[in-house]
Amino acid sequence: MGYLRNSSFVRKKSDIQIVAAASILGLKPTGVERLPAVLLSQGLKEALDSKNSVIEVPTLNHLYTYERDRQTGVLNVNALMAFSRSLKSTLKQIPIEKKFPLVLGGDCSILIGIMSALKSEGRYGLFFLDAHADFYEPEKSTTGEAADMDLAIITGRGPDMLTNIDDGKPYVYDENVIHFGQRDMAETRKFGSQEIRSTKIKCFDLARLHKPGPIPIADEIQAYVRKIKVDGFWIHFDTDVIDDKQNPAVDYRLPGGLSFEQCETMLKNLIQNYPTIGMSVTIFNPNLDNDSSVAKRLVALISNALA
Repeated sequence: MGYLRNSSFVRKKSDIQIVAAASILGLKPTGVERLPAVLLSQGLKEALDSKNSVIEVPTLNHLYTYERDRQTGVLNVNALMAFSRSLKSTLKQIPIEKKFPLVLGGDCSILIGIMSALKSEGRYGLFFLDAHADFYEPEKSTTGEAADMDLAIITGRGPDMLTNIDDGKPYVYDENVIHFGQRDMAETRKFGSQEIRSTKIKCFDLARLHKPGPIPIADEIQAYVRKIKVDGFWIHFDTDVIDDKQNPAVDYRLPGGLSFEQCETMLKNLIQNYPTIGMSVTIFNPNLDNDSSVAKRLVALISNALA
């Protein structure tokens, strides 16, 4: 395959290693920290037929503060840096040529540790499924939450404490990132976020994913991916990319989104057709899912996509 730098790379998804990384340091302690425990209680490990014990990354959630760091403007920046280093260390001990890490957050800021780990091992790309651009500068973020700016941080934009762990800046290059499903464009313009489309990041926003055209979207994605020279791709699946009516169990809601079925199809396409080496799942808040219906559907979606 032309987009691989390392021809000896072997995809292996039959040996899934679940990693629980329930940090909410980049968001707020409203329930997202329960994501791993609830999905596992709903049978995710069994559905994936994973024989490996779940690896638990110790959180620093007890250090959470709502006060922004004076120098960086980011909430919990010191604790977040420490947690990112811990997650990085954990992932570096998983041989990705043999195992497929499935990292269960927490919030999107877990990507800092994930992509930092991958950068230390080679040059990797990122499939980023999210309703939001996550591209704010700290001073433009209304919250100071790193989950507002995780994609900016991992591509080298933001405070060095988070963007340059172990001199790894950037953890992923713009041209090796494909963003799927954005629908917060009006919000980002209102609050003055950096514009993701002014970079080399490839964007397939929600309207483009839904819009029929002369070239099928799968073919358009394939044409772009084949130009990328990387050692493999990580998938980041933020569950708010799913239609708000089908998945209301997220803290920052937006109308619209992909259906569960569309999301599953997209993940299957990425996993089956490209050299994906791991996946993260974030933002699902079980406290907003009283009957566990969303949790059950997420377990089915993830296990079907990885089957």
